[in-house]
This record gives sequence, C-alpha cells and structure tokens, in this order.
Amino acid sequence: MDPNVVQQDTTNEPAEPAAQLAEANEKIARMSRDLDELQLEQNLTHKLAAAGAVDLETAVLVAKARLDGKTGADLDGCVAQLRKEKAYLFTGPAETAAPRRTTPAKDRMPAGPTALEQAAQKAAQTGSRADLHQYLKLRKNLL
Repeated sequence: MDPNVVQQDTTNEPAEPAAQLAEANEKIARMSRDLDELQLEQNLTHKLAAAGAVDLETAVLVAKARLDGKTGADLDGCVAQLRKEKAYLFTGPAETAAPRRTTPAKDRMPAGPTALEQAAQKAAQTGSRADLHQYLKLRKNLL
C-alpha cells in the first residue's frame, strides 16, 4: 500500500505546480490590467487638471467612459473634445496677466489746514479755555 500512496503523491505534485503557475499567470495579468487602468486614470487626471477641470472626478469618469473601447487612446484629443462638448466642467480661460493695480484712496483731509490745526491756531490766538478745550477734544479723538 505504501508504494501506491507514494506514487499518487508524485502524480499530484506535477499537476499542482502547473495549477500554481496558471494561477500566478492569471494574477499577473489581472495586476497588469489594474496597473494600466491606474496609469490611464492618473494621466487623465493630470491632463484634465492642467486643462482647468472644475469637477475633476466627474471629468475623469466621463473621459474614461469615452476611452473605454479604444486601446491606443489619444488623451489630448479626448480632453479637448470633452472641454468643447462639456464646457461646464471646466473653468473659463485662465488669465495669466498680473492683477491690475488699484487706484489709491483719496485723502479725506482738504488741501488747506485741518480742523485740528485750525482749532490749535484759534486756541493759541484767543487764549480762551473753551477754544483750548475744543482743541484738546479734537486731538483726543484723532490720536
């Protein structure tokens, strides 16, 4: 009996590595397809982001659906067509010019003597306590 058991083990051993090899080949093929799909998605994401896609996830899904049947897909052509047909997924034309300078705010003070200067002159000329008080009040509010 022992020779038969040993003989069965030897016949099963060659079949087992063949099955493992086939399984490994399937796994490699599946991983290769997944890698290709991820690379395509990454390239699409980069190109759509460069084109100014607002909703990047939606744009990638629509572009992948269009490229699904094609093997030698032209990514730039697909992005250009998507930008033309579905313009709402993209921003407007990008402005690369520097922002314009704003005009400076005008001074609120008139060109002549200010109210504080006028009050100071009046207090100095008249010597009145009321004028001095008015000057000090204005000065306190401004400083």
